[in-house]
Amino acid sequence: MQKDPFRTRDHVADFDDIVADIVARSTATRATLPMVANVAYGNGAAERLDLFFPPGGRKNIPVHIFIHGGYWRMFSRGDYSYVANTVTKAGAIAVIVDYALMPEFRMAAIVEQVRRAKQWVLDNIVDHGGDPGRISVSGHSAGAHLATFLFEKTPVPSRIRAALLLGGLYDLKPLQRSFLEPLIGITDEEAAAFTPMTRRHDPKTAVTILVGDQETQPFHQQAADFGTLLRAQGHGVRDLRLNDRNHMNSVRDLGIVGTQAGDCLMQTIETTLV
Repeated sequence: MQKDPFRTRDHVADFDDIVADIVARSTATRATLPMVANVAYGNGAAERLDLFFPPGGRKNIPVHIFIHGGYWRMFSRGDYSYVANTVTKAGAIAVIVDYALMPEFRMAAIVEQVRRAKQWVLDNIVDHGGDPGRISVSGHSAGAHLATFLFEKTPVPSRIRAALLLGGLYDLKPLQRSFLEPLIGITDEEAAAFTPMTRRHDPKTAVTILVGDQETQPFHQQAADFGTLLRAQGHGVRDLRLNDRNHMNSVRDLGIVGTQAGDCLMQTIETTLV
């Protein structure tokens, strides 16, 4: 029987070990980095974020928003605190965002939640020492999909200086026929309305698109197609394949300085300093 190219467990033999590792790293991060936990950015139970701070003074420092993946149906911000290790080493405030999960909540609600999280940052981060003029964003898998909605082209500037998208999903239609069908049931309406490939994006946002070289073919194709779209819309885009990396060890690397993914994350944050 052919393996589903979107079902990560079919292609990452040590999936559970990596998840256990990132959860342990996140626990250690919360015990060691200065943080403000469980900040409400909206009224919903899941509309919470955690802030992590670099050492030293907190005045007009860069801000980085991270959105976790899990096919919109699993994981939480607490599982991904470890990403703050790299963010704070780059001298930025890390904003690790939570959102409600499918199928109880639908795509429209989740997209609006991450937009509210961004607006909270714009409105409030100065009170925590951050500079709302130096914001970058990253996301993994479904989180990369959601991150694209933070730098869409609208009458109001997005104010996102740079974005890093890792192992992202930019065309929802193929997922309707994947293992996700009985789990979250992406509708035709959701696929049409929330596919980044059909939307316009703010060309002032510098975008880095990463994909592990051990990812399945659809992830490589979606990354290439989205990069082509962004270039046509006037973006500066950097594409990179991560050596010897799959869908899970690539996101673990975001929290490890000295790895390809970790260094790309630091470079994304440094883009906001120019």
